[in-house]
Amino acid sequence: MATFTGYLRARSDDELVALLVRRPDLATPHPATLASLAARATSRSSLDRALTWVDALVLQVLEAVTVLASTTGPPRPEDVRAAVGAGPDDAPALTRAIGDAVALALLWPDDDGALHPAPGLVDALGTSIAGLAPGPDAPGPDAPGEGAPGEGVPAGVPAVSADDSPLTALTDAPAGAGPVLDALTWGPPVGVMPPPGTAAAHAVAWLLEHGLLVRGDGRHVLLPRSVALALRGGRTHRAPALAPTSADAPVRDVPVVAAESARAAEHTVRLVRQLLTRWEQAPPAVLRAGGLGARDLRRTAQGLDVDDAHAAWLIETAASAGLLADDGEESPAFVPTLEADVWSAQDLAPRWAELARAWLVSTRTPWLVGGRDERGALRAALDPELTRPWVPRLRRAVLDVLASAPVGAALPAQDVHAALQWRTPRSAPPLSAIEAVLTDATRLGVLGAGALSAAGRALLAGEDVVRALAADLPAPVEEILLQGDLTGVVPGRPGADLEDLLDLAAVVESRGGAVTVRFTAESVLRALDAGTTADDLLTRLGAAARGRVPQPLEYLVRDVARRHGRLRAGAASSYVRSDDPALLAGLADDPRLAALGLRLLAPTVLVADASAAELLAVLRARGLAPVAEDARGVVVHAVAPERRVRARSRRTAPVHERPQPDRAAAVVRSLRRGSPADDLVTPGPSAAAPPAPAATASFATTGGRRRPGSPDGARAAGTPGHRPARPTGGTTEPGDLLVLLREAAQARASVWVEMVGPDGRAQRRLVRPLKVEGGRLRALDPQREAELTVAVHRIAGVEPATTPAS
Repeated sequence: MATFTGYLRARSDDELVALLVRRPDLATPHPATLASLAARATSRSSLDRALTWVDALVLQVLEAVTVLASTTGPPRPEDVRAAVGAGPDDAPALTRAIGDAVALALLWPDDDGALHPAPGLVDALGTSIAGLAPGPDAPGPDAPGEGAPGEGVPAGVPAVSADDSPLTALTDAPAGAGPVLDALTWGPPVGVMPPPGTAAAHAVAWLLEHGLLVRGDGRHVLLPRSVALALRGGRTHRAPALAPTSADAPVRDVPVVAAESARAAEHTVRLVRQLLTRWEQAPPAVLRAGGLGARDLRRTAQGLDVDDAHAAWLIETAASAGLLADDGEESPAFVPTLEADVWSAQDLAPRWAELARAWLVSTRTPWLVGGRDERGALRAALDPELTRPWVPRLRRAVLDVLASAPVGAALPAQDVHAALQWRTPRSAPPLSAIEAVLTDATRLGVLGAGALSAAGRALLAGEDVVRALAADLPAPVEEILLQGDLTGVVPGRPGADLEDLLDLAAVVESRGGAVTVRFTAESVLRALDAGTTADDLLTRLGAAARGRVPQPLEYLVRDVARRHGRLRAGAASSYVRSDDPALLAGLADDPRLAALGLRLLAPTVLVADASAAELLAVLRARGLAPVAEDARGVVVHAVAPERRVRARSRRTAPVHERPQPDRAAAVVRSLRRGSPADDLVTPGPSAAAPPAPAATASFATTGGRRRPGSPDGARAAGTPGHRPARPTGGTTEPGDLLVLLREAAQARASVWVEMVGPDGRAQRRLVRPLKVEGGRLRALDPQREAELTVAVHRIAGVEPATTPAS
């Protein structure tokens, strides 16, 4: 089995289905052929997506296979185990990692059991694979400079194998040579040139002279890959990257975890309910750019007795659950939704379940509230810019790490970060984001005492969250012990009715195993303002109290009720006054003026709900002649205000646009023709080859058209008129083209490429592909000794070369 495409063709249906399941991007849209599947599986975007989710050990296996394949040939599994430094106890883990890499089609085995990297994997892994210098671009068998694997080292550097014999010259090296090599051996392989005249500079000069280092640029030196492998003893890694364990993490008792989780859940539900109550009475305004103002956030935090960060999290969580929203009015404000009423009528466990599910799948980042964005602006709560699509995945990943630990294990953020770095080393989240997720999970009650609670495990597994939390909640208490000093004690978690009564008429002083409250004149007044009478309040207190209501509390309620309502306040938008009471009485009784809302406060004063301007207009329309006055009673004459704007600056001289008819004509020709010739072929960095003869049209410079002055009808190899004999085994299918090009680049083999110019003419060239990326082919033309770049959509056919270039 010689190619990656051939390997896929030999797979069974079950193996192909397993590949599509593990790499779902390969199935969208559905590949028509196996060649299309191979092309998609070896594309840069698909390889990057697959590498994003492999663990550190699989990544080590891929790096080891890639390095060994470029130096000693395709390795066998036992060679990979030795390269990563795995011992006998690590064999099962290495076998699993190799199996995962093969199942993901990142590696493919041949008939002899040797492992090959998928085409394009080398570029996807990056330039410094396993901390080694970039590998040599070894020439192919049909190009000058042919050499065996491992010989393509930079000029002037001798080939070094994996044994230590070439390093015997180090016995005569200066004292500073050893530390320099030690610093570069395991990567990064690039070092900065030391200052001249120092011992380190002398050591580096000696290493450069003996070929153990090469110059990168004026300030850097590079440790060649072959030398680094020799210094490493033929290994690519120090040791295998095994999964971290949580053996040192503290383990909490299950009852402690359950109690802390239930306490946090009850506290969060109560705070959200208080938030909804406050915002339905005084909804905060929406900023012009969206979000909640800093003053409103601070005012809400003070009312809930939490800090600003906690208040921002509560607001974001309530909004994610659909309990808060922008009302969409002309002056928009954040108000509770209709769903908030349904939510408030439920028990504690269902209410918490809705908040927890919304938090788990929310794309919001409340921990960024209060910080500065890239423009220096303050990030506000409920700001539309705080949405991040990767946040739900981060929350699940963090909770999954905690779920994989023993029950009751309280993992610190550093251990969770280390676990996620091993699971996805190419997409590990920052430590600050992990700490924020753990803080939010603790506030919500998903964590208790730092460990994942039973409700948190049910939330992660998609099980019955309500039942899991209800099992940890203590039984509700519906009675209160009222004291003679106007205090009361609830011996446990208050029930729903008792909680409503305490929120209405008392001030909570402390919460814990019991709830302590105090009744004050302000708290009783709050209950009376809500529409409760003194008799109703005393009746509810008597029903909840263990025994009768103490006399001091009854006196307090009666005394506040006696003073309640003696003064009354209202609102009016304008007023009318006159020395003639009969005239004002006639206006108040006029049904045609009912829309103004006129009310008689005194024989000579009327108030209205309409504005002063509207009131004046209506009274004048009725035939009266009112005038406006200010707060001091001085007549204000209604004069239209004068408006002015700043004049715009005028040009003092005419502007003459410079005509460019040649440029316009060129754009028109390009649009009619398709894309310009530069989109098809552009010279590479090594295109400084001698020019072609005058009778030969250079496709890299003229786009396949004859140069002016060339003999009419002259054709040469590489021109549209020259058609060499077509070898067999080629393809014109787009998917097959990409596979053949990538496989040729990996095998350093030459191919015949048929390219279509912007004028629709085709030409064939023998090239050696170097890289296929971003919709373009970068290839080496041995005949012209130059590189060229070709847009893939301009390639009509690719065929393996059977004869070398002439």
